[in-house]
Amino acid sequence: MRHVLSALVQNVPGVLSHISGMLASRGYNIDSLAVGETETPHLSRMTFVVVGDDDVLEQVRKQLEKVVTVVRVDDVSSQEHVERDLMLLRVKAPPGARSEISELADIFRGRIVDVAHDVVMIEISGQEKKIEAFVEMMRPFGIIELVRTGRIAMIRGNQEKHK
Repeated sequence: MRHVLSALVQNVPGVLSHISGMLASRGYNIDSLAVGETETPHLSRMTFVVVGDDDVLEQVRKQLEKVVTVVRVDDVSSQEHVERDLMLLRVKAPPGARSEISELADIFRGRIVDVAHDVVMIEISGQEKKIEAFVEMMRPFGIIELVRTGRIAMIRGNQEKHK
């Protein structure tokens, strides 16, 4: 089972390294990790995707909650939520293929953010399945480089976050 956890942490040097190292040393694999400053400058939010049963989820939560710099841990996936990935992709785009690539980017609600002689860079965001489907559509053109963020997620509406 796939779990999305959100940890509110103090924005101090080394917190990312400390937490990811602690989880790795205990044998937990992080499928996705995204970190960024929150609306409160001294706090950051770390969004983890881990795969495992409920026991694995509970152990990961307990380990995170033991870390001094962790303020709160929420199991986002147990509530109604929105999650997104962001991807930048450079693909071969000879003049005859550019219109098809552009149309596909539009269909997937992506946008071309850079153009070179025979290459375009596309930005696309959305759910993981959408991103993966777009990658498969771009493979025949020749993907040069691809970079993705980790997953970010937020609880819907005005639901209260809980532990």
